[in-house]
Amino acid sequence: MPEAPVTRDEIENAPIKAKIKAGEEVVKRALEEYDTDNVVIGFTGGKDSTLTAWLVKRVCEEHGFDKPKFMFVDHGQHFDELEDYVERLADNWGFEVMTAKNEDLISQADKPGDKVPVEDLNERNQEAAEEVGDYEEVPWLMDTEAGNHLLKTVPMHELLENHNINAVINGVRWDEHESRGDEDFYSPRSEQDHIRVHPILQLDERDVWDVSWFHMVPDITGIDIEEYPETEEDLPEGLSKDDVPISPKYWAGFRSLGSEVSTDKSDEIPAWLQDVENTKERAGRAQNKDDKEIMDKLRKLGYMAVPILGAGTELPLMSTGAF
Repeated sequence: MPEAPVTRDEIENAPIKAKIKAGEEVVKRALEEYDTDNVVIGFTGGKDSTLTAWLVKRVCEEHGFDKPKFMFVDHGQHFDELEDYVERLADNWGFEVMTAKNEDLISQADKPGDKVPVEDLNERNQEAAEEVGDYEEVPWLMDTEAGNHLLKTVPMHELLENHNINAVINGVRWDEHESRGDEDFYSPRSEQDHIRVHPILQLDERDVWDVSWFHMVPDITGIDIEEYPETEEDLPEGLSKDDVPISPKYWAGFRSLGSEVSTDKSDEIPAWLQDVENTKERAGRAQNKDDKEIMDKLRKLGYMAVPILGAGTELPLMSTGAF
């Protein structure tokens, strides 16, 4: 396992450029340790995974590494704009996308919220349902404890297993949730025997937007951004929303992107203009996952992304392919 380039005490309150440099070094050391064929980036299309992908892109292009693939976990309830954004950004930045999806559960539900009897699921899903509780039915709904585990963790683990993945690069942050406060830059996992790589742990939510607009966007577009835009008209001449690597839902006032059926915008102004210092980042999500006990339980089971409501023919759990 690589050695962390900095300690939390050294980097958490450091200048923003030092935080960016530390993140790049975290990625570089991981790619020196593991073959990129056995590394994936956990990519959701959100601000954190976009920033993480940008750091990986910079490191690969500067040091000559092949780019690892995106791992996109499709729970079947993403915003349409988000899926379009993932496809466009992967194509523009030269990343391939592997999609993990629990076809067994989703194919047996007609609409979000429909409950599927556990006895009708395949063996792997039945075992997974037992891991989180004594459920007779599991909903096709990401923001529930059982649904989250089966729709995200289970297909992710199968992808890691099928593709011999040794390392997953994730965009988690120390400030995001108290359960993330003890994460390290390199964190081994016993499930599927892999390591998690966390290059943006040291950024808080305001840092994420500062780096995104004042460092990432200029790097990608070649055009400096002097201040946060409120509308597309505020962008420098020649730039449009489609030119900048920022998901369109953030322009619309969403501050956190969960699922289309359970996430509301947190304000009418873009996410970066909201009071991120004094309000909760995930306030727009329907969830009971912010309960630390549940988060810790899901984390031990391999949960990766983030927050949740309370609980025949065998189909493959996971479908893999390019968008």
